[in-house]
This record gives sequence, structure tokens and C-alpha cells, in this order.
Amino acid sequence: MSHIHRGCDHACCLQVKDLSVKIGSDVILDHINLHMHCGQIAALIGPNGAGKSTLIRAILGQVDYEGDIRFSTEGRSQALRIGYVPQSPTFEVGDPMSVLDLFRLCNSKLPAILPPSRKERQRVVECLQRVHGEHLLDKRVGSLSGGELQRVLLALALEPMPHILILDEPLSGVDVDGMHMLMDMLDELRKTLDISILMTTHDFSMLEQYVDTVFLLKKNMLFSGAPKAVLQSSDFADAFFTGGEKK
Repeated sequence: MSHIHRGCDHACCLQVKDLSVKIGSDVILDHINLHMHCGQIAALIGPNGAGKSTLIRAILGQVDYEGDIRFSTEGRSQALRIGYVPQSPTFEVGDPMSVLDLFRLCNSKLPAILPPSRKERQRVVECLQRVHGEHLLDKRVGSLSGGELQRVLLALALEPMPHILILDEPLSGVDVDGMHMLMDMLDELRKTLDISILMTTHDFSMLEQYVDTVFLLKKNMLFSGAPKAVLQSSDFADAFFTGGEKK
């Protein structure tokens, strides 16, 4: 497995170079190249089975690969921090765990059965304020709407503050109004925090309004560029309408 190296001097960027993933004799990803800068929102799209989740797992260091993943942050010697929001975790409706409890389970060194201190409670409030979700502090996680749950998971992924935020299908299970609210929030975060955001999605209606770069994947990187250019390309039509899934 390759390591993340420093590169691209005097810029803040993530570069994936000639990345390939094999499982046995099956080639899942074949010589993938990807380049994105801080402050960008990029969307990774492709039909089911295209390798999107595998590419994310490679960036997260969860799968072996050939090739290079390089990160630079304007000459600073900081270690790469990645915030990750998985796809559609589910919680039981009757689960008594609150949003505060969830944060304490994920981030506190103290047993969650102990009552939270005032300082600890205020820290969670500050985390939720980043996503305008402080009012959710004492709500039961199982009672949250799809959009509210995405806010909470996003706040968790921002603690500690990452250089790159990766979201796997964040628009899944969210209604149209919730999609706009979530994308507005991501747009605000990338501008105020200067972080890169890479998201997978099967919903293309938001791309032109919010996304800087689209990466079209189907084992190979078929096309990358501005949303309109990708969506109007023959590669996009071939990937989604020629002998494959239709959108």
C-alpha cells in the first residue's frame, strides 16, 4: 500500500496519481488520476459499481492500492486530517441516545454513562454551531430527519477540523429543501474554513449550482471538469445510458 506524500509545492491540494485497486484478479479501479484544491467542492459520480466507494476507501487508507495519494498544504508540515461522513447510518426511532450522547461516545475520553460537564456540553454546542444545529443538542438521534442527521454527522466530521471533508451520498434520503440547505451549508463551510469537500452523489440537480469540479468514474476516470461540461459529455451518456443504469 502506498503512503500519502507531500507534493504540489506552494499549493493546498489533494492529488491521486495512477491509482489502481485489484481484488484478486478483478480490477476495480484502473490508473485513476484526481486533483482538487482547498476551498473546492468536488463531486464523484458514476453508475453503481463504478468504484466510487473503493476510491474513497483508498483515500481514507482502508484499502490497499497501487499508485500515489499526495497531499500538500502550502509548505506546512501538518499531517493530513480527513473528516468522513458515511452513507445513511440508521438509528432506531426509540433509541434514547441524544445528539449530545453521540458526540460524547465519539469524542470523549470519559465513560458516556457519566453526566456531561458544563464545559463538555458547551464544546458540543460549539461544534453544532458550525452547521447551525445547536438546537439539536438534546434531541434523540432516532427522531432526527434526514437533513438533521446529516447536520449532526457533518458536525462530528468537523471535529477536529479536517483539511479534506469526504461525504458518501450526503443527499440520499434528504428532501429537496433539505438538499438545498445541506449544499448551502457545505458552500459556507468551504468558504469560511477553506477546506476541500469531496462528495459522491447520484443526484445531479445540484451540481451546476454548487460544485466546482465533477469526476466521472467507471473503473477508469472517464472525464473531469466543470459540471456542465461533464453532464453534457458523451462519456456521461455512455456511462449512464449505454448498457448501464439510467438516471
